[in-house]
Amino acid sequence: MAASAALLRPLRPRILELLAEPQSAAGLARQLATSRQKIGYHLHVLEKQGLVELVEEKKVGNCVERLVRATQRAYLVSAEALGSLAQGAAEATDRFSSAYVLAVAARGLREVAQLRQAADAAGQRLATLTLETEICFASAADRAGFAEELAREFARLAAKYHQPAAPRGRTHRVAAFAYPKPSPPPAPSAA
Repeated sequence: MAASAALLRPLRPRILELLAEPQSAAGLARQLATSRQKIGYHLHVLEKQGLVELVEEKKVGNCVERLVRATQRAYLVSAEALGSLAQGAAEATDRFSSAYVLAVAARGLREVAQLRQAADAAGQRLATLTLETEICFASAADRAGFAEELAREFARLAAKYHQPAAPRGRTHRVAAFAYPKPSPPPAPSAA
């Protein structure tokens, strides 16, 4: 959780993005138009959390320049690191609550990130499936009807294909959730 919390400072995700290739604090400072000392502070925190690793040290003049890189291609901020923003998500059981959506989505992100890391380390692909669509419901009754039909069909398909005794079978998690599509940001006004 401490590593996730370390990513909540606005400059740090940008630093990690730039560290796909090894760089020094001075090089990052030039790219981000900020002081080397400020970048050095953030690099120290990221390195302490295992998000950045030392690649090389080389002498430049009277100084030792440290080249570092990000340790991963992607990072996941756990819901726990969000504190009160995700309060109650871990304990949620009401399938119609937003806290439950957060809990299921957070678990999925956490597990897929771990599986992806293991697959990458083994030089394998991770078998996944994503379905996504948008539906405009005319009424709350239509939304409830859709949810009922989807749950019934979901259960039918799960019962049809679930084979827990299959000798080479592998259990997969399947989740579906719905939430209102966010409104687009307002267009900038013409000056």
